[in-house]
Amino acid sequence: MGCGCFGSVPVQKKETSTHNDLEGHSLDNVRKFSYKELRLATYNFDRSTKIGRGGFGVVYKGILKDGTQIAVKALCAESKQGVREFLTEINTISNVRHQNLVELIGCCVEGAHRILVYEFLENNSLEHALLAKRSHNTQLNWKQRSEICIGTAQGLTYLHEDIEPHIVHRDIKASNILLDKDFTPKIGDFGLAKLFPDSITHISTKLAGTTGYLAPEYVLGGQLTLKADVYSFGVLILETISGRSSSTSSWGTTQKVLLEWAWELYEEGRLLELVDPDLHTYAEEEVIKYIKVALFCTQATANRRPMMSQVVNMLSRNIRINEKELTPPGFFQDSSENKKVSDATTSRQISSFPTTITQVTPR
Repeated sequence: MGCGCFGSVPVQKKETSTHNDLEGHSLDNVRKFSYKELRLATYNFDRSTKIGRGGFGVVYKGILKDGTQIAVKALCAESKQGVREFLTEINTISNVRHQNLVELIGCCVEGAHRILVYEFLENNSLEHALLAKRSHNTQLNWKQRSEICIGTAQGLTYLHEDIEPHIVHRDIKASNILLDKDFTPKIGDFGLAKLFPDSITHISTKLAGTTGYLAPEYVLGGQLTLKADVYSFGVLILETISGRSSSTSSWGTTQKVLLEWAWELYEEGRLLELVDPDLHTYAEEEVIKYIKVALFCTQATANRRPMMSQVVNMLSRNIRINEKELTPPGFFQDSSENKKVSDATTSRQISSFPTTITQVTPR
């Protein structure tokens, strides 16, 4: 959905001083919305229009006067920047465009209001598709799940490697992977962490209950790098295949997080037991390869994890994975009595990711 289809915003006769300041600031690719316009589109931000919530704010479905559907994110965190600095960052985010990234089409800055307007995606989020109660007809098949994994990996590759400066997402999880009418995945909330203090990002992780996605080095020392996103993406693959939440701690008669359970199944040669029981038809060898890629992404030592461009190649090409380089993953355990990071690779450290992780298999 391009921003060109939204037309221009009529000049309001009555504006706050903040809105006047907004009018004096150049925005390259985004439309300037008035607060009144967005309030009308969301029926005064009625609860019935609420479609999501994250650490950065609440998301509402809106309908403009011309019938265009939009997603309206009312930011609840207090920005550390003034209006012009805030809009400069919005300009930066709006210039980051890729088919697997949610498109920012507009914003509103009036008084204390900081609101972002995104394209509306018909099929909600990956979390909703996998975990919410739904009819059998809306189940994601393997082809769709595979394409969601690859598309998300391509979006992250763009953020990590194709643009300058690189963007660390910080909160890759199923609820931040949105799906359009064709179930094409689009990463949401990228770049927002730049607008707020680091403490806000940490709070958003806790509020979202996404401890199952946290890389060990982030939990232990707050080291947030591109490889932390890679770790989160590995967990996301496991969720997509299993149809289960990463925070699930009970598997059968055992108390394990999803990643821990996946590694146990790998060691015992029973990886297919991880597959969503609602997924009746799938390519077994391909599913097994995806799980192994997830295990590489979640290695305890960050330097052992691949770059996202490598991940795209492993998922999309006929490549044999070199399992000799695979070591146990690291995972964060959180309970009311104990919090720890399990690292099964402390006996061996390496300085860089092995170059022999994959081999192209002749057809």
